[in-house]
Amino acid sequence: MSVRTLPLLFLNLGGEMLYILDQRLRAQNIPGDKARKVLNDIISTMFNRKFMEELFKPQELYSKKALRTVYDRLAHASIMRLNQASMDKLYDLMTMAFKYQVLLCPRPKDVLLVTFNHLDAIKGFIQDSPTILHQVDETFQQLTETYGGLSAGEFQLIRQTLLIFFQDLHIRVSIFLKDKVQNSNGRFVLPVSGPLPWGTKVPGLIRTFNHKGEEVRKAEFKHGGSYVAAPKEGSFELYGDRVLKLGTNMYSVNRPVETHMSGASENLAAQTQESIAPNPLAKEELNLLARLIGGMEIKKPSGPEPGFRLNLFTTDEEEEQAALTRPEELSYEVINIQATQDQQTNEELARIMEEFEILDQPRRSASKGDDLLAMMDEL
Repeated sequence: MSVRTLPLLFLNLGGEMLYILDQRLRAQNIPGDKARKVLNDIISTMFNRKFMEELFKPQELYSKKALRTVYDRLAHASIMRLNQASMDKLYDLMTMAFKYQVLLCPRPKDVLLVTFNHLDAIKGFIQDSPTILHQVDETFQQLTETYGGLSAGEFQLIRQTLLIFFQDLHIRVSIFLKDKVQNSNGRFVLPVSGPLPWGTKVPGLIRTFNHKGEEVRKAEFKHGGSYVAAPKEGSFELYGDRVLKLGTNMYSVNRPVETHMSGASENLAAQTQESIAPNPLAKEELNLLARLIGGMEIKKPSGPEPGFRLNLFTTDEEEEQAALTRPEELSYEVINIQATQDQQTNEELARIMEEFEILDQPRRSASKGDDLLAMMDEL
């Protein structure tokens, strides 16, 4: 398991979340100013500097439920609210989209290009917000510094760690089903044609060498696919042609998106209940949550700008039905982290929460956005 995987997982899932929310905000005809505020607030919170510093520390991946809690807090960082069924669907779409991208990466290093595609699209959402743009560019620099010098083997370990995280998820998504890239059992169809990884040759030739390194024999074979050499390598610079299209916004054209649990996922639910629903204070995997958003409740919208509810289903009736039919083991209820609940058990978490306590401090405009807790409290 790679300890460098969490930033890539978080940023790519976050990018998919923003794609989906943007599509639903447009589909529900939310006024432009409110829609921009929602995306700006979420992106600003997501790329908070202190949050990123904590995220980029070498660490093991967290459980699905722990990450789900992070995105629940993130999605509610503004005036928008999602109920349980819509949040479940949002998380399903996010995870299945990124799983598909990881599976189709031509080479392990291309996971980084997928991440850059997400960051490029996110910057498109905040063109009129230079401060938030700077936050995203800083994260891009962190990615370059952290992953730029990794070997092919280290990227392979990262990709393997991501696939292990996703291996039990087989949720059917209507877009994938219609495009015939997903089977009815929720498993993806891997192509046997298309562009090859950069630096590789079209298969079909076997060359044999002797002990001196001299070629002694050639043999051709039929590979059964329709492969083409990659035209060029995708750019890993701040601005450039990524070439790879994985990670771009597949919701840019409005299409209804439905999710359904496959039989395999439903049968697996009981077997995976323990790994999906850990005890939050008994697991070190929730250090990130406890450090940054533990013990804090999202406030209800107030003031001159009222909040609104976003529905990821076509109708309220569909949303209610989805909440009733989803297996209980796979319904990721929000974890309320109470870091001061048992100080003797975890004095370190209690100390961290005290350091983040800001309720009694006077508000200062210059401090807005300084840390994740301050930003969430001020919204």
